[in-house]
Amino acid sequence: MQKLTCALLVDDDQTTNYLNQLLIKRLNITDNLLVALNGQEALELVKIHCQMATPDCPALILLDVKMPVMDGFQFLTAYNELPLPEKESIIIVMLTTSLHPQDVDRVQSLNIGGFLNKPLTKEKLNDVLKNHFNRHLPE
Repeated sequence: MQKLTCALLVDDDQTTNYLNQLLIKRLNITDNLLVALNGQEALELVKIHCQMATPDCPALILLDVKMPVMDGFQFLTAYNELPLPEKESIIIVMLTTSLHPQDVDRVQSLNIGGFLNKPLTKEKLNDVLKNHFNRHLPE
């Protein structure tokens, strides 16, 4: 499988980030993995890594919904205002433990690549890769 140029994990839970990092490294999805603890940190990383159309610009952002400082919804609002030409090619998938109908409705109205329930698994990542990058993990 051809690897993604870069991926960005955004979650305030350090354990979740650690486990997701291990999963992504074990599955060899990318060699360049960025991690942010909230939406504000993620926004700064996107600005830094995507302004010059570098290979460090994330192809995939896995975004938690509920975080302090700036949550996933606030991140998406700020992200949509960024003047980045790469924005259209970056796939954002929201991850949550919340199945609250209001959150589900809100996520479905956004222009994102998907909505997944935690925990992240090989099967869920494989679906994202197949649906958005025309790639799949080896068996």
